[in-house]
Amino acid sequence: MKTVRIALAAAALLLGAHGAQAETLKVGVSAGPYAEVIEFAGKIYKEKEGIDVKVIEFSDYTLPNAALAQGDIDLNNFQHKPYLDNQVKNRGFDLVAVEKSIIVPLGLYSKKIATLSQVKDGSLVAIPNDPSNGSRALLLLQQAGLIKVDPAKGIAASVADIVDNPRKLKFREIDAAQLPRSLEDTDFSAVTLNYAVSGGLDPKKALLLEDINTPWNLWFVTQGARKADSKILKFIAIYRSPEVKAFIAKRFDGTIIPTW
Repeated sequence: MKTVRIALAAAALLLGAHGAQAETLKVGVSAGPYAEVIEFAGKIYKEKEGIDVKVIEFSDYTLPNAALAQGDIDLNNFQHKPYLDNQVKNRGFDLVAVEKSIIVPLGLYSKKIATLSQVKDGSLVAIPNDPSNGSRALLLLQQAGLIKVDPAKGIAASVADIVDNPRKLKFREIDAAQLPRSLEDTDFSAVTLNYAVSGGLDPKKALLLEDINTPWNLWFVTQGARKADSKILKFIAIYRSPEVKAFIAKRFDGTIIPTW
């Protein structure tokens, strides 16, 4: 079991250097808790199938789909379906969602207030600048009762689709990886759990977290031509096993939610 962490500038070089390896399954993830779950499942997979699992961890979550499309990895597990759909539409990737994995809740975090009741008029809020996670953040803010978005937009809502903003919140859209740092300059921010954890934030202290009813669960994704690949399907089946579910419950204490 090996995790390779790849920074943005060196991604293509390092992936090319590893090359294709027989009897190795390469799984791409973004920074955060994903790798730890994949590694645990990978140990079981190795015992049962005799195939090593190598986790490739990317520092920028625009990279795992490009690496998958190029064949540098076998599958990835870091994205929800709206993000994948957006990538396929805008970048022309032949990628398909194979099976659900976990819910990694987006949350509202602050270093200035402890509860949503303390939100002041004119507060500055940071949200992810990619369309799918930006919409996700707006819907969580709507769940919190802070704004209302155009219901016709659904999971494609943007800041321009806010139809009611009684607190006159101000929005700053920034790269998702920078959201934990934004808390020094904002009143609160919407941060995905992977970046919250890597940024030293405690999900248990979030102002609000998505729950099991969120549509933003993660998916295992692979190339269209490999959606029935037995090597991939067997790994996913092991990942979605009672053993891995128990590991997630014990290791992450409810902050990550299995979908099975």
